[in-house]
Amino acid sequence: MKDDIVERIQKNPKFLKMVSIRNNYSIIMSILMMVVYFGYILLIAFNKPFLATKVSEGAVMSVGIPLGLGVLVFTIIITAIYVRRANTEFDAMKDDIVKEASK
Repeated sequence: MKDDIVERIQKNPKFLKMVSIRNNYSIIMSILMMVVYFGYILLIAFNKPFLATKVSEGAVMSVGIPLGLGVLVFTIIITAIYVRRANTEFDAMKDDIVKEASK
């Protein structure tokens, strides 16, 4: 019985569409994260003088600190966006597909 439901789910066009949408979304989000993270690492590797530039004339903080904090904040935001979509849209699609297959 369980194998029959799994087979029906895997053959369902809605399931294939959901998998495609989810995979594309995951790839896009991963690429965004890698661009931000590796961009920051490349700045560290190849443009240290820019990162060492002081934020203002009498400041102790350099440009690298807010940029590093920005990478962390971006990571939290992009994770929250992914989790929200996964918990709403993708879960609703999944529930609909399972309900169809269980009939």
